[in-house]
Amino acid sequence: MSRTFALLVGIAGVANAAATPSSLFGISFGTEKTGAGVPLQIVILLTALTLLPAVVVSVTPFLRITVVLHFLRQALGTQTTPSNQILIGLALFLTFLIMQPVVGDIYTKAWQPLEKGHLTPQQAFEEGAKPVRTFLLRFAREKDIKLMLDISKSPPPQTRDDLELRVLVPAYILSELKTGFQIGAVLFLPFLIIDLIVASVTLSIGMIQLPPVMLSAPFKILLFVLVDGWNLVVGSLVKSFY
Repeated sequence: MSRTFALLVGIAGVANAAATPSSLFGISFGTEKTGAGVPLQIVILLTALTLLPAVVVSVTPFLRITVVLHFLRQALGTQTTPSNQILIGLALFLTFLIMQPVVGDIYTKAWQPLEKGHLTPQQAFEEGAKPVRTFLLRFAREKDIKLMLDISKSPPPQTRDDLELRVLVPAYILSELKTGFQIGAVLFLPFLIIDLIVASVTLSIGMIQLPPVMLSAPFKILLFVLVDGWNLVVGSLVKSFY
C-alpha cells in the first residue's frame, strides 16, 4: 500500500509541475487567511485524485502495452477474445512489474522522508517526480520533445534534465503511440500473409460460400499457439523497456 501511494506521489508531481514552491496544484495551503479554505482544498485534492488514473495510464508502459495487445487481437481476428478486461488486467500487471524500480525510488526518496517529517508535502512531490521524469526521458523522442517545446513556446533547455514535465509528458505519449503502432504493424504482417494465402486458395477453387477471414482464423490461431505467441509478445514488450 505504501509503495502504491508512493507511485501516486510521483505521478502527482507531474500534475504539480507548474505549482509554486509554497503551493500544491497552484493553491496555497495554510490558514484560511493565507490560502484556500479546507473545503476548497478537499475539493481540489479529490479532483486531482480522479485525474490520477488517466495520468498513470498515460505516463507508464500501460500505453504501449495496451496498443500492442489491441493490434494483436485484431491481427488474430478473434474479435473480443481475449476480452478487454483480460487485456487491461495483463497490461496493468506488466506495468506494475516494469515500474517497480521507479516506484522503489519514489518510495525511498519521497514517501519515507515525508513519513519521517524530513520533507514537506511539496518537496515530497518534487522528489517523487524526479524518477518519473528520468523514466519519461528514456523513451521520449527528441522530435516529439521539440514539437512540444514549439507548441508551448518554451525556450530550449540547457540539458534534458531541465525539461518541464508539461512538455515531457505529451512528448512521451506521442513517442509511445508511435512505438506501439510500429510494433502492431510488425505483428500484423505474418497474419496478413496467412489471410492472403487462404483468400487466394479459396478463390482459385471457387469456394465463395465462406468468407476467407473465417477460414484463415483457425490457421492464425494455430500458428500463434505453435510459436508460443503470448510468451514472445509479452517478453518482447517487457524487454523493450529495459
